[in-house]
Amino acid sequence: MFADHACAAEPEILPAVRDQFAAVTAHPQVKQALDFIKGDDAKTLAEQKTIVAIASPPFNEKTRAQDYVKRLAALGFNNAAIDKEGNVIAVRPGTGGGPKLVVSAHLDTVFPAGTDLTIKEKDGKLYAPGIGDDTRGLAELLSMVRALNATNIKTVGDIWFVGTVGEEGLGDLRGARALFRDNKDLDGFISIDGAQPSRITYVAVGSHRYRVTFTGPGGHSFSAFGRPSAIHAMGRAMAKIADLKTPKEPKTTFTVGTVRGGTSVNAIAGDAAMELDMRSVGMQPLLDIEAAALKAIKDAAAEENARWDSDKITVDIKLVGDRPAGFQPPDAPMIQAAMLAVRAIGLKPVLEEPASTDSNVAISLGIPAMTIGRGGVNGDNHSINEWFDPKDAYLGPQKNLLTVLALVGVEGVSKPILAKGTARK
Repeated sequence: MFADHACAAEPEILPAVRDQFAAVTAHPQVKQALDFIKGDDAKTLAEQKTIVAIASPPFNEKTRAQDYVKRLAALGFNNAAIDKEGNVIAVRPGTGGGPKLVVSAHLDTVFPAGTDLTIKEKDGKLYAPGIGDDTRGLAELLSMVRALNATNIKTVGDIWFVGTVGEEGLGDLRGARALFRDNKDLDGFISIDGAQPSRITYVAVGSHRYRVTFTGPGGHSFSAFGRPSAIHAMGRAMAKIADLKTPKEPKTTFTVGTVRGGTSVNAIAGDAAMELDMRSVGMQPLLDIEAAALKAIKDAAAEENARWDSDKITVDIKLVGDRPAGFQPPDAPMIQAAMLAVRAIGLKPVLEEPASTDSNVAISLGIPAMTIGRGGVNGDNHSINEWFDPKDAYLGPQKNLLTVLALVGVEGVSKPILAKGTARK
């Protein structure tokens, strides 16, 4: 999910980063790779159309993963595989001694099984659920691989091409978590995910999500009057949460997003449930608002019981989402490389407001990471009216390939901008 406004002013580019990036862009093979990507635009769009038709609902990404691993294997990866969590991983080794950089897109969509994924075309735009988010990212990874194969560019560092699972909603970044859990020597992470190619997200919004269920005896609204109500208990909790205070900096938020409960207008509710979302750029403010909200919930249940001299209301509090927060400075070398790549394709970099993406995991571990935009323009994400405008969409994979090559280094041309052996928190 992406915000709409810029996060920070552009930092001054370090001379070392500028020099290494300039060496990459001036290299004849890299120029050939960029030309290849432009010529590959129609094939990339065709793959995007094919992949979007493969349903990949939350926690059911297997069919799309199986298709994607075959596509990577067909491009020459004899190590392409699906890991235990469901991620698709293919590694392009460097010449040795360089960093290990993940460049990824997510396999899952927000749409449930049975959603009509038929593409409709109108006025040059493609309409289909998931046509951009993040099907376009997956297609761009394949175009980048084809460009590297066609030009035989040798990199110093290893490039890990990864399709992750569980980026959306209650997937809770399970794919990215597993990637860093099972591979302790990764040095950097890029997620290709975002509605426009100029966007760079580098600060991670952490979130804690809870499903809270109140249970009581229930009963007829008249004859059983005097029994505590699960809905009333939930209402007390919601009122308390609504009055909580949060700091302005770092931005910290909360909302009760869904509610349900009861059986009839003339019944004392025996059950009620709500889902609570809390977010912050800082982990401590997130923990503080979480503690206050959980106390409010427990106090509300106790107050509803006390109101009717009862002990029948119980509350079950279940954590259903836990995304880590993290910060890195906008002048980090990785961010600077991405900014230079955006400028190289003729656009102005946009440093985004904090967001919640696959990059959260790496950022929280102290590993350089960012989420950078796809090519083309994408709108109405997470709705069945999602659309994609493919005009000049090749600029996305061009920019992303330049970023990757600058970070891992090109053999005999440039040193890696990304450091090897990044210490984890």
